[in-house]
Amino acid sequence: MKITKDMCIGDVLDMDQGAAKYFFEIGMHCLGCPSARGESIEEACAVHGTDCDALVAKLNEYFSK
Repeated sequence: MKITKDMCIGDVLDMDQGAAKYFFEIGMHCLGCPSARGESIEEACAVHGTDCDALVAKLNEYFSK
């Protein structure tokens, strides 16, 4: 499955919780809270001032393995 920036973080984590490390890297440490799990990857990157395309690329590389 290809990860896109409009996907909800919760959906990505439900596919594989190991992906959490990439969200931790951008400073998103509250992955268990309802609002964080409902945010899109793009929204989370905007809040944390992170390059969304770079995060999506890392996630897609992770899921390709």
